[in-house]
Amino acid sequence: MIAAAVILNRVHPPKSSRTSGETISGSAVTDKAGSEYMGGAMEEDIDVTGAALTVAEQRKKELEENAQRMATFLQGPKSWKERRQWSGKWGREMYDGSGFGGFGCGLCCMANIYTSFTPYVCSPVDIYKYAQKVTEYEGYGAIDWGYMKGTLKSAGFTCDVGRKPKDYRTFQKIVADSMASIVVVSSNDSECYWKNTPGHYVTLLQYNEMTDEIFLGDSGDPAHNRHWVDLKKIYQSLKTANNWQYMTVTAYDEEQDNWKHKKISGPCVLPEQWQAYRKPE
Repeated sequence: MIAAAVILNRVHPPKSSRTSGETISGSAVTDKAGSEYMGGAMEEDIDVTGAALTVAEQRKKELEENAQRMATFLQGPKSWKERRQWSGKWGREMYDGSGFGGFGCGLCCMANIYTSFTPYVCSPVDIYKYAQKVTEYEGYGAIDWGYMKGTLKSAGFTCDVGRKPKDYRTFQKIVADSMASIVVVSSNDSECYWKNTPGHYVTLLQYNEMTDEIFLGDSGDPAHNRHWVDLKKIYQSLKTANNWQYMTVTAYDEEQDNWKHKKISGPCVLPEQWQAYRKPE
């Protein structure tokens, strides 16, 4: 067991008032629907059907509810052609001479985190442009770890990069102690989950410490996106040829957010409860 207590999930509605300088740490979720939910087993929440839920059932219920509030953008042209939820026209467009569908996974990961864990929202293209503004990222290709870290720091997050630990338990604890993580995976290291994937950024959004599963944001494969996946498969697939294998996001401070972006730009397909955050075309 890596944790004796259930990790609490904290929800902040958009445009809510906060104490100046408040920092959100641990596992946090922004409820874009506007209601505030404090994680943990409330007595009145447990006995919902006349039979008390077990701790594991209550935890699963909380995580499933939180997962519905997670943004998981898709990057590719096929997803946009099929009008899948979380796809956007950016998937078939060119940016600075390159197709976004071929390099946008890291930008989707950052947009997932910013939109899921702050009172604000953005599209992958919005954060693409912001990264160019606040770092030396030139665009037209995959964004590197340093530029991702610099962009998220400017947007109010505390984050750091790391290398694949030698033992799984260490990685497990790193993920459990984080608000979210971005990892790079490769089928050259393992084909247990990804095939024909030389290198790809994905987002780890919610960790279930009771089942050892992670709620995955995979912008490159709708069949993987928004699925619960064994965390050990992520560990086995980490791209060891990369200088770094993961970046943890451990806190968000609205006062340190220099962006505070309020709309999701670009034609896209969003779940109904997110429609209000679209920027008019």
